[in-house]
Amino acid sequence: MQFVLASQSPARLAVLRAAGVEPTVRVSGVDEDAVAAALTDPAPEQLVTALAEAKAQAVLTDVATEFPEALVVACDSMLHIDGEMVGKPQSAEVARQRWRRMAGRTGHLLTGHVVVRTSDGEVVATASGTETTTVHFADPTPAEVDAYVATGEPLHVAGSFTLDGLGGWFVRGIEGDPSSVVGISLPLTRRLLGRVGVSVTDLWQPPPSS
Repeated sequence: MQFVLASQSPARLAVLRAAGVEPTVRVSGVDEDAVAAALTDPAPEQLVTALAEAKAQAVLTDVATEFPEALVVACDSMLHIDGEMVGKPQSAEVARQRWRRMAGRTGHLLTGHVVVRTSDGEVVATASGTETTTVHFADPTPAEVDAYVATGEPLHVAGSFTLDGLGGWFVRGIEGDPSSVVGISLPLTRRLLGRVGVSVTDLWQPPPSS
């Protein structure tokens, strides 16, 4: 059974590889803004799940054709703060503005997950869920924010921060699942795999020989 990650995120790929799974990567190319705009006043959990579903659906036809048996896993993360859901800033100025808003405060990182199991080109099972982790941000100086933004890292990640990269210097702590903040919740993904009839231990790859 082929595990397919419908994401271009190197962080999600790294989490899975460190946890014993070697996925095939298929980038969905979904217009996230368009998907979000088509929803009518969604709850935060509904929004991230809908985005994950769109990513899974975008690669599903090709995956079902390419692999006799497959698991498609898609995720989408956003930060909920001040009653607003924010994703990737895409520009340095937006990233700076967000850090001025987040500094010294607390937000909630939500990641929607969708798992689709296919067999002989047909969808045989689907499961979805959301993981929410509370993130306590530090209070970086303006110079530190400028230096961080200049690296380019926060421009392409949900909420303008990472936990596993340079942004980790500016996170005081979290309450919840750290892998979800990185981009894919291992505990939730394990539960969703179970709901489609797959044990995560059957997906583990043997360690490379030395």
